[in-house]
Amino acid sequence: MTPHSVDLALLALRLVVGGVFLAHGVNHVVGGGKIAGTGRWFESLGMRPGWLHAWTASLTEIGAGGLLVVGLLTSVAAAGVIGVMLVALITNHLKNGFFIFRPGEGYEYVLTLTVVGFALAVLGAGGWSLDRATGLDEHILGWTGLWIALGAGVGGAGVLLGAFWRPDRRPAASSGDAPAPPRCQ
Repeated sequence: MTPHSVDLALLALRLVVGGVFLAHGVNHVVGGGKIAGTGRWFESLGMRPGWLHAWTASLTEIGAGGLLVVGLLTSVAAAGVIGVMLVALITNHLKNGFFIFRPGEGYEYVLTLTVVGFALAVLGAGGWSLDRATGLDEHILGWTGLWIALGAGVGGAGVLLGAFWRPDRRPAASSGDAPAPPRCQ
């Protein structure tokens, strides 16, 4: 393994994940139902107010995606990936099982992107990046990158969910309730 092979692998990973995030964020704003439709979708998940979370998620995806593509502040961008994906995992995908092809979409995709976010936070952007060109990579990868990912990504998702996630709760039948009598016809 040579340094150039590692740089190439990290560049490919950054370009794909960054491109996916950038496209996804832009699509929230201008595609389909636009930001209003995205806001209604967030409301349906219990993220209130929906418009705020539509903008927060969209701008985080656009910002993190763009930063990953150019390899700038990679650990911070990776924390954005982690935060958005953890919120998606908890609010929407976890209840649907593992596989994405299940109804409601399972969590395999968001889990994969979350783990890739952690890998990029720790490994950094590689030699073919603005982090390396500016000397930032010396300061924001390894353990520091992991702490950025945990603090901003996991911590940010936790704060967001704790402050704003209010899913609709269906009343559960208590164990002492008697079953309804059978209907006569």
